[in-house]
Amino acid sequence: MLNQSNLIYRYDGSFDGLLCCVFESYDKKEIPMDILLTDTPQTMLFHTKEIMTDSLKSNRVLSSIPRKMGIDALDFVRHAFLTCLTQKELYILLFLRMGYRYGPSVMNMLTDNVVNILFKAVKHLEKESHLLKGFLRFSIFNNILVAEIEPKNYVLPMMTQHFCERYPEERFLIYDKTHSMALVYQPYQPTVIPIDDLELPEPNEEEQSYQELWRLFYDTIEVQGRHNPECRMSQMPKRYWKYMTEFGCPQKKPLLKLENSSANRTGEYY
Repeated sequence: MLNQSNLIYRYDGSFDGLLCCVFESYDKKEIPMDILLTDTPQTMLFHTKEIMTDSLKSNRVLSSIPRKMGIDALDFVRHAFLTCLTQKELYILLFLRMGYRYGPSVMNMLTDNVVNILFKAVKHLEKESHLLKGFLRFSIFNNILVAEIEPKNYVLPMMTQHFCERYPEERFLIYDKTHSMALVYQPYQPTVIPIDDLELPEPNEEEQSYQELWRLFYDTIEVQGRHNPECRMSQMPKRYWKYMTEFGCPQKKPLLKLENSSANRTGEYY
């Protein structure tokens, strides 16, 4: 019989670790009231259980998802894990339990609260990833293309293929300030690494010149009679403006050492 417990799971924050939480839930016939990171401060007086990441357990769960629910469900769960949804781990666990019960039809159960909430979160992730593919702005430091973003969701895995295919012969770095992670790319070798704090040097004269030219271009092509701030903010949300060159963002901050590359300026500000 399923135990609706007052137990809180703690895990290491990895996707494999979350799958081990799913394994534990089935193995012990219990549903935790929440799933938290190991280092999350806890003020509630509930019993906690540390769930250790075990590759054998996580692989069993991983292989069972497409077999029981279809490959779309696995992709959906992977994307849900990248969202900024509060209690996403618990929602994913509940979704997977539904999937094991109902099979592939779980993907169509949008009237269910758990499924609906996860679908909305994934849609928000996909929209933000899509917007940042257009709103991200590169600058050159030591012949390396460098960009900063501050997304709500963990979008770097969703953006990797796009930028690696767009700049296959370049070296570039995209820093996600929100999650302290960076996509580092040199020809045909993308890597996502943790970076606690990234500080960029002041742009040199050439870089400043290109930034001014881009702002001049942006202002010049505007049709003044059609100036519509409300429309612009609906198509280009204001929270992205901070790192967009055309709005005068400062591409600076003190000191990042990067290796030289043969980077050129083609499409630099796209």
